[in-house]
Amino acid sequence: MTTPQEDLLPATRRALLHRIAVAQAEGRTPSLVAAVVRDGRVVWHGSRTSVDGHGPDENVQYRIGSITKTFTAVLVLRLRDEGLLALGDRLEKHLPGTAAGESTIAELLAHTSGLAAETPGSWWERTPGSLRPELSDVLGERPFLYPSGRRFHYSNPGYTLLGALVEKLRGAPWEDVLRREVLEPLGLERTSTRPQAPHAGGWAVHPWADVMLPEPLEDLGRMAPAGQLWSTTGDLAKFAAFLIKGDDRVLSAESLREMRTPAAPAEAADVASGYAYCLGLEIRRQDGRSFIGHSGSLPGFLACLIASVEDDLAAIVLTNCTSGPLLFTVAADLVRIVAEAEPRIPEPWRPMAEADAVPLELAGQWYWGTHAFALRLTADGLLSLEPLSGKGRRSRFRPNGDGTWTGLEGYYAGELLRAVRRPDGTVDHLDLGSFVFTRQPYDEGAAVPGGVDSDGWRGIGTV
Repeated sequence: MTTPQEDLLPATRRALLHRIAVAQAEGRTPSLVAAVVRDGRVVWHGSRTSVDGHGPDENVQYRIGSITKTFTAVLVLRLRDEGLLALGDRLEKHLPGTAAGESTIAELLAHTSGLAAETPGSWWERTPGSLRPELSDVLGERPFLYPSGRRFHYSNPGYTLLGALVEKLRGAPWEDVLRREVLEPLGLERTSTRPQAPHAGGWAVHPWADVMLPEPLEDLGRMAPAGQLWSTTGDLAKFAAFLIKGDDRVLSAESLREMRTPAAPAEAADVASGYAYCLGLEIRRQDGRSFIGHSGSLPGFLACLIASVEDDLAAIVLTNCTSGPLLFTVAADLVRIVAEAEPRIPEPWRPMAEADAVPLELAGQWYWGTHAFALRLTADGLLSLEPLSGKGRRSRFRPNGDGTWTGLEGYYAGELLRAVRRPDGTVDHLDLGSFVFTRQPYDEGAAVPGGVDSDGWRGIGTV
């Protein structure tokens, strides 16, 4: 992927360089490499290093740790979209014989299965995967810490099970399936399960002295689907663009919206901090923006990939130290710098391509009781319901082809919207999941459950 630096203004490029320079210096990391993606293209790439003249470029591999989980989640969603499984299926249905068969696939994706965070025995990140050759070695004798579905509890073994599920249903190793179904279609030629030159070495930096220690490199074996991958800012930029827009060769935009939807009950602290977990993706908030993506760490490496879908901006930050700068904060700052200095220019407004079948009779002002809403028809063929006060429930609706519409977001996600007609064919009211929307508040001419007072509206003196 090329890096057309001229796409950003000089002042913006300097601000981005300053931010990563501060992160590398204050975080005391041997090297730090970053990229910013806008409209699906890399518009900036930068790096800082402790070795003069050896700044890593967009082709240098770093270990990306748990960002691997997002790749594994994509493989599972592909199986769902092909009809080979349902997210509500118990694992036992497709991968029998594990000690975690009661967990659903959705629970494993969202870390709500109740499984332990780590494997039993030796620290899996720092020991050979050959010590855990079977799933029973990964799960141990007491795999569950909590009842399934009750709380969010991050679980690395959970994603090992998902990797094994992919292998069972595809009849091939996880690594081969990943390469065939995701890496090759998206052109991620520098993403692999083992390091390929040029790649960074992993280091531990002493917390109280400016000295370093090389970190060992272990093959994770069975745990690979949870954190094995190596990648580059160039490849992760392509992956970030995919997470925003989708690619029908890999996963549709609709399935990616589902992946980006919170799926795990948040702890009180997570609610306060604006954190939620989805299906293989995290959501975080900073400076009024929502970011989807994932972070990762393994001995010697830290990684972060985030995207602001609303801004169509993404940032990737990779380092080769065990502990160092807070990469989410750095990545979010990179997005903020570009978004504020060079706001996204919206696409020109264009009318709908075909207007013959547009249900204009549904457009306009509607009332749910005394709450005023506007229903708009948009050029993408959707209906958009918005509260006129600016506060309240809102959603877009997609047509079902039979005169009904299905909600896509928020309270009305999955709910059915239909026009209820009078005998003469005119619209009496809208039914949205049994809620009645009328053209006037408590319209006397519409069928409002509970009826309308026969004396009508009145002032205080007539109460």
